[in-house]
Amino acid sequence: MYSLWMYISYYIRPLIKWFLRKTTGLCELQRICYGEEHGSLRIKGVENSLHLSRSPQMKLLINHLNDISDNQRFAGSNEREILEGATRTVLLVKQINPQVHSQFVKSFSRCVEQIWGYRQLMAEVETLRTTQYDAENLDHERKLYELWKRLMPDETLISRVSKQWQDIGFQGDDPKTDFRGMGLLGLENLLFFAEEFKGPASHVLSHSLHPNYGYAFAIVGINITSMAWCLLREGNAKTYFYNTCKSLPNIRHFHQFYCYLFYEFDRFWIECKPKDIMEFSGIRTKFEENIRSSLLDPHGVFRINVSVDTV
Repeated sequence: MYSLWMYISYYIRPLIKWFLRKTTGLCELQRICYGEEHGSLRIKGVENSLHLSRSPQMKLLINHLNDISDNQRFAGSNEREILEGATRTVLLVKQINPQVHSQFVKSFSRCVEQIWGYRQLMAEVETLRTTQYDAENLDHERKLYELWKRLMPDETLISRVSKQWQDIGFQGDDPKTDFRGMGLLGLENLLFFAEEFKGPASHVLSHSLHPNYGYAFAIVGINITSMAWCLLREGNAKTYFYNTCKSLPNIRHFHQFYCYLFYEFDRFWIECKPKDIMEFSGIRTKFEENIRSSLLDPHGVFRINVSVDTV
């Protein structure tokens, strides 16, 4: 049934577009940019329209932008030139007068920035994820020590390899082994949480030490990194980024997304009152389902709301 609908849609869609172009005087991209407020609905609409285009010029443009973002060349001094070039191509293909439709030029350019900025962010996150923690790398070691200082400011770390690491939720005496799954991304997520959200991070760490509902802070944090990465890679997180980012999405936005997930997971975990850590898998699955459901709301924006509790 789905295949039949796709087949019908493939042939009906161009007729509908032609009819609306004749009756409104606007192409589909213009109707989306003028008809939707800036945010997830508009950007996803533009993204879908571009990828469904049969125009050879549009397909070449998409491939060009994909190549630029996959190789992380979208940001910096190239960005303005890339955006202007992409917009110019669309104006020519769709025969749009930029003097008459100056607002479309601004709106469409911003959509392109978000769409391919998101794609570039995926590449950047993947680079961090596949970069393994290296104890010989001074920068990696510095970040690990900084994580300890941020989370345990009143306790001195006796040595680099120490059981003290278990106090913040690592499995053994050397944290580097726990970063194997998510690479440097796991460490940078944890460090950003501890640096930028000191209060919430301390709040979550205290919960992880709870006598009844405790869990391994760092290990769970790395697990949440995996969740954030999957949501980014699969496209579910587009709602968050398209509604939140005012400019080109970057790694800081991903860290903020991660912090929200970790903070909210901790709250959800405490609310569930688990009997023991063996309930982690089921609670995590339910939490992820809730997040995916929330991301279906096109107007959804996630923010950390610190609450006082008595657990």
